[in-house]
Amino acid sequence: MEGAEEAAAALVQCPVCLRELPGAHINSHLDRCLQAAEGEAEPGSSPPSKRPRLAAAAAPPGSQAQGEPAEARPAAAAPPVFSLFQKGRGGGQSPGAPGRRSGPGRAGAAAAKAEDGGAALAQKLEGKPLAERLRPDTLGDYVGQERVLGAHTLLRSLLESHEIPSLILWGPPGCGKTTLAHIIANSSKKNGTRFVTLSATSAKTDDVRDVISQAQNEKRLFKRKTILFIDEIHRFNKSQQDTFLPHVECGTVTLIGATTENPSFQVNAALLSRCRVIVLEKLSVEAMEAILMRAVRSLGVQILGQGDQHGSSATGSSSESSEFPVYIEEKALNTIAYLCDGDARTGLNGLQLAVQARLAVGKTTPLNITKGGSADGILITEEHVKEGLQRSHILYDRAGEEHYNCISALHKSMRGSDENASLYWLARMLEGGEDPLYVARRLVRFASEDIGLADPLALTQAVAAYQGCHFIGMPECEVILAQCVVYFARAPKSIEVYRAYGNVKECLRMHTGPLPPVPLHLRNAPTRLMKNLGYGKGYKYNPMYKEPVQQDYLPEELKGTDFFKERKT
Repeated sequence: MEGAEEAAAALVQCPVCLRELPGAHINSHLDRCLQAAEGEAEPGSSPPSKRPRLAAAAAPPGSQAQGEPAEARPAAAAPPVFSLFQKGRGGGQSPGAPGRRSGPGRAGAAAAKAEDGGAALAQKLEGKPLAERLRPDTLGDYVGQERVLGAHTLLRSLLESHEIPSLILWGPPGCGKTTLAHIIANSSKKNGTRFVTLSATSAKTDDVRDVISQAQNEKRLFKRKTILFIDEIHRFNKSQQDTFLPHVECGTVTLIGATTENPSFQVNAALLSRCRVIVLEKLSVEAMEAILMRAVRSLGVQILGQGDQHGSSATGSSSESSEFPVYIEEKALNTIAYLCDGDARTGLNGLQLAVQARLAVGKTTPLNITKGGSADGILITEEHVKEGLQRSHILYDRAGEEHYNCISALHKSMRGSDENASLYWLARMLEGGEDPLYVARRLVRFASEDIGLADPLALTQAVAAYQGCHFIGMPECEVILAQCVVYFARAPKSIEVYRAYGNVKECLRMHTGPLPPVPLHLRNAPTRLMKNLGYGKGYKYNPMYKEPVQQDYLPEELKGTDFFKERKT
């Protein structure tokens, strides 16, 4: 009897919850544990995540009273059940092994720490692009464009006083056009002004008419102003742009248009006269660095300086990121500022891509960023941002402003005999995707306009270059164009023929009355009637004379005119 009582009093470990209970109670306790596990792990439900299991396994065994009844055990203690039935998730240890009860291993702890540390940062990067999330709401947060929006400028004074004129914002991508409109929208809402946004890429003329009709009702009934922002306004054709004219003229709407194209070519002259054109330039490197620093602070990423192992924290990180911090080299931020070519959207999106890529890697392979230290962290280097911000293109628009700017620069560089600048502008166009035949046609023109008779072979060189480009195309023809460009830059220049022909055109434009007739002796006389009328009479056939022939070839009114002499303007 005593032996039976001792056996019943002996403690036995439950294989499910790892509790130690008297042997007499183990069977009933085990039935309850298994029923509780089946109730929680219903068919079709997803298996529990890795983090809750590790957290439950890491709890000390003594957190529950050993003698506590199974019914009073909290439901949160159930997750260890899954370590028994899911293979490979517990590192192959048996449930009752001592190492299992002591918590996760070192590698598992590091993985969990990386996952926790990157969770908050990854959540910040989800959803909207970083460029859209960090768009400033006030003029005080607007970075760059000091020449237009700096302190004491006219436009800034008007915006701060809520006196918004009709504007056309013209600038390259990512320079702050849409952001400026966003700031005006926030300001106008506080002032009671209605702000409507349309995109010319998707809006139709009926959409514009609906907005204008609503603006008329708002103005008539509530004396409320309406600001209409049209993004990519150059996408509207001339007739669509004409829709705005009377309503901008009478003040029904205040129009703000954003465009990357030259308004002189893409916006109606009548509409331009009713709006003020604001030219926004590419952001400077300093402005880009300020924007990137603001992004880093908002993400809680720490900056690793060149002479500093840990760097200075840009901002207070969340609890998760402080456990497993994310670092970025200061040089990496500078590289983004240079590579994005003044495009804030490209720079911020490149930063976001680099951080997301390193977070994905850092979850399984956290990096040690200290020399001999024990702190781990995810490090974003210059090479990582270069990979995430590959410059696969050069800012060049074949149908826009940059197209004309570059061809003008090439023409003027060859005219100035600067072979280095000529090659640079040629490469800038070709690498940006310009049609080589367009460049070749311009070179044919240059051969006669700027070189002319100073080197008659220049025209032959240009025509041969055009034919070569036509035969073999890009990229093989680039060296043909380069040879022609260098030849023209080194050739002597003469605009004698070009200027003389310009004088002739001016003479024809300035002539009053009917143009003088062709002299009779210069006319052709293929018929008897024409000969009887005097056509060709008195003409001297030059090859029949050994001496120079004195004969007039200009009309009577233009005798003695020399078009090769510089004419007075």
